[in-house]
This record gives sequence, C-alpha cells and structure tokens, in this order.
Amino acid sequence: MKGMELARAYYTQLGAPLIRQALPEYQGRIAAGLVGEGSECYGYDDAYSQDHDFGPGFCLWVTSDTAVRVGKEIQALYDSLPKEFMGYTRNETPEGKGRVGLFRIDYFYQRYTNCPGAPETNMQWMNVPERFLSVATNGEVFSDPEGEFTAVRRKLLAFYPTDVLRKKLAARAAVMAQAGQYNYPRCVQRGDRGAAFFAMNEFVQAALSAVFLLNRKYMPFYKWAFRAAGELTILQDSVRRLRRLADLEQVVPPAEAQSLIEGICAEVAEELRRQDFSSSEDSFLAPHSGEIMAGIQDPEIRRLHVMADCG
Repeated sequence: MKGMELARAYYTQLGAPLIRQALPEYQGRIAAGLVGEGSECYGYDDAYSQDHDFGPGFCLWVTSDTAVRVGKEIQALYDSLPKEFMGYTRNETPEGKGRVGLFRIDYFYQRYTNCPGAPETNMQWMNVPERFLSVATNGEVFSDPEGEFTAVRRKLLAFYPTDVLRKKLAARAAVMAQAGQYNYPRCVQRGDRGAAFFAMNEFVQAALSAVFLLNRKYMPFYKWAFRAAGELTILQDSVRRLRRLADLEQVVPPAEAQSLIEGICAEVAEELRRQDFSSSEDSFLAPHSGEIMAGIQDPEIRRLHVMADCG
C-alpha cells in the first residue's frame, strides 16, 4: 500500500471521527493531509521506503489562535491513535521525527520558506531553495474547512513571480553555457577527467532545473529530481538526453556527451524563445542569459550577479 493511501485511510477512519467526537466545536478549524518530507508525500514510496519513517500518520494544521486554545488537546488526540493500522506500524528514525502530527500553519511554512506563509517580496522568493518549495507543495490536503493552509499552498503553487523566474532562468542558462558548452569540452581536451566530471555535473543540475522552471514546477531534491522530471510535459526529449548523460552504468563517451549537451541547449533555447524569455537565435545559451536578465524589472533582482541563485 502506498503511504498516501495509508495516511488518508488512517485519517478518514480514525483521525477525523476522533476529532469530531472529542472536539466537535473545533473540527471546522483543523486542516488535515500529508505534505512535507518523505517519499510518500510525492507518491514515490516503494518496498524500499518501508524500512524507515513509514507507517500510519498524517498532518494536522491549525492557525496560531487554535493552537493556543486547544493545541495540546489536539496533539494528545493524535498521540492516542492506534500505533498499528492496516498491518502497518510507523517505523520512525530520529531524522524523521516531526513529520506528522500537529503543526501551526505559520510554523509549518516557515520551516520551508523562511516566511510564515508565502514569500512576499522577490528577494524572499529568491532566498528559498527550489527543493524546499517542492516539499512545501507536495502531497495532498484531505480536509481544510477554514482554507487557511490551502490559501498559502495556492500562492506557492502559483509559482515564482516573473522577475524571479527570469533571474533563475538566466542563472541556469549561464551555468549551462559555461559548464556544458564551454568548459566540458575544454576539460576533455586537456585530459582533466576530474574537472570534466564536475563540469558535467554542474551542467546536468542546471539543465534539469531549467526544465522544471520552464514547466512551472519546483525541482525536488536530487534523489527525486529525475523521477519527477519524467512527469513533466515540456522538454521531455531534453530529460531523456540528461538521463543518458547521468547514466553511471553506460558512461557516455566525450564526443557523444558534447552532442547531447548541444542538443539539450538547442531545445532549451527554443523553449526560451517560445515562452518569450529570449529572442536570440543562438544555440549557445550565454546570449540568452543576458537577454533574460535584461528583461528583469525589479532593480534589486537585476543587480544580482547573473549566476547568483540559491538553487
């Protein structure tokens, strides 16, 4: 059974009835679901996932006012739920503690966005790593009568403000050009395999992030990045080429790698033109990077180094 299915059943069959019975006047003020860290929040859990931090559990989110009034009571109710459900017992490691149970809405989001809700300024958006925004918006919300938790979630899912998206795309294009189109072949020519490896790594990470950005999706952390990339609708040919570059069992010869890199860059350049981020016809991505930067309206963001980005 998938973790999300287990969490939903645990809440629906045991959690929700208990809350209705014990705190009927507050049942309309408690949101429930499963969002956050863990493969089950992405739907990527499998048999290997069940040896750690897996089992019945769900999140409850409340406003600060509700937390002050009945937070302890809600957590006590959650803790009183059976530890075993449908043949599963939660297997929790020290690193996995605090992923389920009661959360204040503002504290939950602050953990990932460094804000009590969605970032409000362009620079606040810039300072949140993409992988954290991915975590804050994954999973499912089972119930949210007040709509407070979902309101923040919607703002985050609406994706980056235009200037922030431009800045990130400019940075990705710059790194792709520098690491993949320029430095990788030079490192190969010098016979510096270590430097070539690092150049390839920088290129693959930047290119995969660019694909996510152009799909208006947050790239999850490295463990799930390629898995999630397979679900995107734009630039799937580039994703396939990136998988080939990253294949550790069948290492790509340098000549083929350079061809793959150029193919990816050409496809990304075409998509940048299609989405009106750039008009350059060059397949080298450096000119695209400069043009994207020039279109940024926010002076604080425009003044940043072209490669400045928290990733």
